[in-house]
Amino acid sequence: MIGSLLAATLAVSAFQDPPTPPPPQDPTVYRLEEIVVEGTRLEERTAEYVREVAAPPRGRGPARWRQGVCVGAANFDPEVAQYLVDRVSDVARDLGLSAGQPGCEPSILIVGTTGGADFAREFVAMRPRLFRVGGTGMDRGSAALEVFMSSDRPVRWWHVSMPTDSETGQRAVRLPGEMRPMPNLDPRQDVLGYAPITRVPVASRIQSSVEDRMMRSFVIIDVDRLGGVSLEQLGDYVAMVALVQVNPDADTSRYETILNLFEYPDGIAGLSGWDRAYMEGIYATRPGRISTMAQVQSITQAILSAYRGQVEESE
Repeated sequence: MIGSLLAATLAVSAFQDPPTPPPPQDPTVYRLEEIVVEGTRLEERTAEYVREVAAPPRGRGPARWRQGVCVGAANFDPEVAQYLVDRVSDVARDLGLSAGQPGCEPSILIVGTTGGADFAREFVAMRPRLFRVGGTGMDRGSAALEVFMSSDRPVRWWHVSMPTDSETGQRAVRLPGEMRPMPNLDPRQDVLGYAPITRVPVASRIQSSVEDRMMRSFVIIDVDRLGGVSLEQLGDYVAMVALVQVNPDADTSRYETILNLFEYPDGIAGLSGWDRAYMEGIYATRPGRISTMAQVQSITQAILSAYRGQVEESE
């Protein structure tokens, strides 16, 4: 099935004018630009947004791409594929990342299909280690993967990240079946034969020498469920869920964000102030925060700084 799907193409006509949606149930929609008048209120709303949207593996901090990404798209009309690749690459550059040239090995793969759940399940069954590598803290677990395969979402995504030493870049977790030979020691009898070695930092209760780096993202688009959203809207949506870890079950109805695209397509032009500030905040945050509270506080302050920088540039 996968082979036949990837041999087909999806026409540009799949992206039509969106229908008029019903009005939001909650009239209180927070726009970043409208709540800046009260500093405390802005900080509270930002922290709430971070707690709702962020979705790192359990016990880990939000992962970031380091240096660059390579974006690939399969099973689309060439014009659609090129637009999606270019849009995600442009947003990546805005975050200070490099974007790979044509022919690079994709670290972000965007796939179109007419049956998202069936395709996702077959893809995972064909290459399970692409999705569950087996190292600690590299993904959100088997329950989340089952949701990824079985949901009826128009767009579904899956991230794989890697805990690494922030100075050396070496992996900080052991992969299944991997042993590191130790001179004069039998690895079967010594834990050092199995465990990666990372540097020991100055003692800290909130900071670790281990940071989480994004390794790959899969984004599967079910074109039969797009509801007529525009290609421009879809490109922004894909850029956000590919470049930062986003909780697919997040309730973002109170915020002006691209994540509400499929609920209110007429009211979403593209990446909002919240979205841009959140992504910039993730990439500006110091890695290695240990506690969830410390992670939220750090990202919140980075988002506020990013947003204030946006305001200053627009003045």
